[in-house]
Amino acid sequence: MNPILKSKNLSRLLAFSDTLPTPHIIIDPEMVKNEFKALCSKFKSTKVFYAVKANPNPEVVRLVAKLGSNFDVASRYELDMLIGLGIEPERMFYGNTIKKAADIAYFYSKGVKTFATDCHEDLMKIAHQAPGSRVYFRLLLDGPENTADWPLSRKFGCRAEVIQTLICEAQEAGLDPFGISFHVGSQQRDIEQWDLALRAVSEICKESPVPIRLINMGGGLPAHYLQDAKPMATYAVHINNYIEKYFPDPETRPEFAMEPGRSLVADSGVLVSEIITIATKSVEGEVRWVFLDAGKFNGLIETLDESVKYVIKTEHEIKNAIVSDEPRSEVILAGPTCDSMDIMYQDYKYTMPDDLESGTRLYFLSTGAYTSSYASVCFNGFPPIKTYVLPQNFEARRIQK
Repeated sequence: MNPILKSKNLSRLLAFSDTLPTPHIIIDPEMVKNEFKALCSKFKSTKVFYAVKANPNPEVVRLVAKLGSNFDVASRYELDMLIGLGIEPERMFYGNTIKKAADIAYFYSKGVKTFATDCHEDLMKIAHQAPGSRVYFRLLLDGPENTADWPLSRKFGCRAEVIQTLICEAQEAGLDPFGISFHVGSQQRDIEQWDLALRAVSEICKESPVPIRLINMGGGLPAHYLQDAKPMATYAVHINNYIEKYFPDPETRPEFAMEPGRSLVADSGVLVSEIITIATKSVEGEVRWVFLDAGKFNGLIETLDESVKYVIKTEHEIKNAIVSDEPRSEVILAGPTCDSMDIMYQDYKYTMPDDLESGTRLYFLSTGAYTSSYASVCFNGFPPIKTYVLPQNFEARRIQK
């Protein structure tokens, strides 16, 4: 069962949703809090750096900061928000390997002294704009894109032999080459990818001319979508075992960090959308097209190539905690914009009740990550989808429509 369906706050969340126009996203903060605590308990010796890009909602960021999280920051705009929330720059990494010299200087001026890098040109920018800073080098991995729902390794990182060269160049440029990072791909279902990555990193550490003091394992822990994943505790047991296998001596073992985003906030969110129109394209009565007021450009971009398949519930199903026994048939789900690529699911056929009507709400579960932050600013004039955090004092009561 999807975690949100087991939340004690589900009835309050649904009642709060009823007060809001669609489309919107609602976050259950208690689920974020519980997930953060569970993560820390399973990875006791690993520092957590929340990936702000997953969900930059200020209330979410403030919550994980209060719980003790550090932060993986991707841009000066995220940095400004964090500083505005009173979060110390010492708790931040500038984790984007693609950055302007002016942005490096800006981070440095605000007190951030730790930067990711993966090439000579970027390294020299850091040396000139942020002298004396710590740098960690992102390793390019082979293979994880084949087992991750949302692969991203090819754009970032470099080979191990390049990292060895960059370590020497960093020393010569007056920087502190203190770490290695990797990312096994977002929504990674193959736990052995961490084994392969940590083995590769351990080889770099052995060949490095300086001691490596940090290993940043990035993200990759999964959320609960239609194709479910193993429990986080299972990932933790294996990953902790891999760490001990490749870095057996606690006295010389580097510090470990991770950058959870999806796994920390996805399951806490529900995206609520209204059906605009239900249509068939021919008199033969082929598969129904169900057009929603949220689509690829407004919260559901990770349905691109049908990569992420969300659990979707009708209003009747989620509010009555049942699986509808009414006759069902296949549908194609599409968004509201005048763009032919705004189709979420066409090859994979979801089924919906045959008596589904326009005006009914659909609930996309585990949508707390990479939904609002990926939404377009104003495509076709539609405003970005709004995110709401469930108020602590909101009373669950039936809202009259």
